Amino acid sequence: ITMLTWTISPKVGSPCSLVYRADTNMTNRINCSDNLNLTFIPGLAPALEIQQVGIAQEGNYTCEMVSTHGNFHTTYHLTVLVPPRPSLYCGQQGSPVCEAAVGKPPAQLSWVPESSSTAEEKGHDNGTVTVLSRFSAGNTSMTSMTNVTTCMVSHPAGNWNESIAC
Repeated sequence: ITMLTWTISPKVGSPCSLVYRADTNMTNRINCSDNLNLTFIPGLAPALEIQQVGIAQEGNYTCEMVSTHGNFHTTYHLTVLVPPRPSLYCGQQGSPVCEAAVGKPPAQLSWVPESSSTAEEKGHDNGTVTVLSRFSAGNTSMTSMTNVTTCMVSHPAGNWNESIAC
């Protein structure tokens, strides 16, 4: 490797670059925060290290390598998952309310028994979404003569379910 450049183009904020030159064994940091570094392991190419990954690090990461064999580049897209904070409680009308707070992407909510309710989504400034669903029995008859209802939260970062009787 003669030279290695990582160019980071975050979804929010200004781009930055880390440039390593083998002839000087120096890394030049251009507009990058301290949580982005090149790490060096003997026998391997320098690797990009991102410490404390969060939503602010989302974006495109392009690596360009110059060597005696030619110039090579590849781009990676970093997406950060934020697991929602699920909760289930009895609402003011005495029916179950399920909430999956501040998740990314938005969680999917479903009910057992099935409900005709629709989920409400509220977006937050940091890119997360809170999803709220109020159970609506409609024509559904409760099973086993109980009014136990289960909320199921589905999310790429994990699934959750809880039951309640209101």
